[in-house]
Amino acid sequence: MEMKQWYMEYKIHKNRPGLLGDIASLMGMLEINIITINGVEDRTRGMLLQTNDDEKIELLGKLLQKVDNITVNALRATKLVDILAVRHGRYIERDSDDRKTFRFTRDELGLLVDFLGEIFKREGNQVIGLRGMPRVGKTESIIAGSVCSNKRWTFVSSTLLRQTVRSQLSDDEMNPNNVFIIDGIVSTIRSNEKHFALLQDIMKAPSTKVIEHPDIFVRESEYEYSDFDYIIELRNSVDEVISYDAFADQYEGF
Repeated sequence: MEMKQWYMEYKIHKNRPGLLGDIASLMGMLEINIITINGVEDRTRGMLLQTNDDEKIELLGKLLQKVDNITVNALRATKLVDILAVRHGRYIERDSDDRKTFRFTRDELGLLVDFLGEIFKREGNQVIGLRGMPRVGKTESIIAGSVCSNKRWTFVSSTLLRQTVRSQLSDDEMNPNNVFIIDGIVSTIRSNEKHFALLQDIMKAPSTKVIEHPDIFVRESEYEYSDFDYIIELRNSVDEVISYDAFADQYEGF
């Protein structure tokens, strides 16, 4: 069988000396490799494991149920959020109702950039929405994520340098390996027919698209929330309300 990665997370009830060593020894006897280990949240430890035998993982889970000092919270094939939780020592906040919505605050920009970088590495068509107030770091995070994934970025529309509305792109810019950055307000409220035709071509392409202000983009276009693979919210603070009414006026009159 091929080598597979697994994520294991357990809550520590009594952090006695030698506890981690005992667990690691058990994995060693089962020939399960520990790839990465880190504390995740309070008194919780996360591990990325590797083995070519799924039955050994099942057996490990049953054996650890008998260990009184811990409770296993998760033992599953790795997900992106698991990899980042072990890497950064904290979980990304996720909407309990809409599981494709992830929330970050400005002091978590490093985690957000890492998250975007991992998503951007994936091939094929994917659409990412990015909500947030002006000057919170949306565009900068997209560019940094592109750098982390070793991909070029292409502005289709933007307010980073005044208002950019592209009506055509060069062959190099249309490379499906690029990350296309779209301002959802500019591309709908400020767009012309040539720009919208270009936008439709890009949305059909097997590439990564990041759309800032996805709610306005959906409201003012033919696209729907179901077209998005991820929705990311970036706030200055946890309790900040993302309100488009507060800055929509700046897009009028251009």
